[in-house]
Amino acid sequence: MRIGIVTPAFNVAPYIGDTIRSVLGQTLPNWTMVAVDDGSTDDTASVVRGFRDPRLRLISQNNAGVSAARNRGAAALDCDAMLFLDGDDRLAPFALDSLARALSAAPDARAAVGAYERGGRVYPPPTGNLLERLLVRNLFVNGGHVLIRRDAVQPFRADLRYGEDWEFWVRLASAAPPPSPAMTASFTTIAGPRPILHVRERSSGAYLRMSTDPASFTACLDAIHDNPVLATIYTPERRAALRRHAAAEVQWTIGRELIRHRRYRAGIMRLSRSLALAPTLRRTAVLAAIALLPPRWRGPLYPYAEDSE
Repeated sequence: MRIGIVTPAFNVAPYIGDTIRSVLGQTLPNWTMVAVDDGSTDDTASVVRGFRDPRLRLISQNNAGVSAARNRGAAALDCDAMLFLDGDDRLAPFALDSLARALSAAPDARAAVGAYERGGRVYPPPTGNLLERLLVRNLFVNGGHVLIRRDAVQPFRADLRYGEDWEFWVRLASAAPPPSPAMTASFTTIAGPRPILHVRERSSGAYLRMSTDPASFTACLDAIHDNPVLATIYTPERRAALRRHAAAEVQWTIGRELIRHRRYRAGIMRLSRSLALAPTLRRTAVLAAIALLPPRWRGPLYPYAEDSE
């Protein structure tokens, strides 16, 4: 299996060297990597040029956003399957081999997914009815732990400045035949807890900058839930319920990120709005206890460190 790797890169000079080295260290050697410098104002392009490997290629363009960079890189690759790796993350040495084996073993699947690590915590790959769950929240940290068959890759929407990957995963899941709420063939997963992707949390990263702004989510939610394919799968009532749960999930995400940015009062207000839209016992307990817990015990609500690994 020939694997293509697309890495959109904007001002990641301190990190992209580690990303490239993690690809060079793969146990599966049959890959090609395209790094798309999206108008960086630092030394990102120079760092990429410093690597001498014929499988690595640099494309430079004026700043057009992460979706445009991914689309530019995907168009330049001739491969059987594709992975979108961010320019500040790292692959485990066995990542490509594990993903390729999983995808080859599931000919009806459009993509293979593995576990990832972020902030010292390992997140297993999602299983079950992924389409319905994706309509509520993004199940993937980014594309670095998802290997997609080349003929299943669709363009990212360049008009979305946030949540563009979430909308992409929904289209990937909803396109899998047959279109029914019980579909499970869109994704296959790698068994076992070993993470194939290590995600770097940076205070200057796009997610951490935009995830506290409610306006960042509006266009993404509209794009996801206005997808006409969904009308052939779900009743209007079910679609409305899924969108309400998605709105609740967005409010919870905003609240969580506000708290992690140490904006506690605004964060608790958003968490309360989430519960009003779609209450759950677990989140009710979290909200009730959060004021009593010291920061180190808050799990996913733990405050961010500056440019932490």
